[in-house]
Amino acid sequence: MAEKEKLTMAILSGDLERALAAFMLATTGASMGMQVNMFFTFWGLDIIKKNQGGIKSSGLMQKMLNMMNRGGSKRLKLSRFNMFGLGTWMMKKLMKKTNMPSIDEFIALANQMGVNIIACTTTCGVMGIAPELETFRSEVTTLAGAAYFLGEASESKVVLFI
Repeated sequence: MAEKEKLTMAILSGDLERALAAFMLATTGASMGMQVNMFFTFWGLDIIKKNQGGIKSSGLMQKMLNMMNRGGSKRLKLSRFNMFGLGTWMMKKLMKKTNMPSIDEFIALANQMGVNIIACTTTCGVMGIAPELETFRSEVTTLAGAAYFLGEASESKVVLFI
């Protein structure tokens, strides 16, 4: 039996449109029978942080960073044309009007399709985020560092940085 082709992505941005693109590609790859790994690092961690509750942080600078940037899928903004939230609101309305899944729906769908959603422990350390599954959405099943990503990427047919 042939081994599944792999798609491995590093999601570095917490911008709404980049999160949507990442999950569109992940669910498309999974629907094509690929094994899909989504490795969230740096600002990409915002996408998979829980929407509710506080973020446990260690260190003054990390606490300040996490107070200013709570993360969570409901807080994602457009990178361009955000216009104090108006652009993000308009984009979400257009998505609903055209039956495009919301980011929360995409995350749930990716999870149902077997996409491996991974939080980067290396970045958690830098940003003062507790590297525990409880910090993230329930769809996050793996905590791993940069070496894990490189191992998966080296075995993948497609590697993307978003």
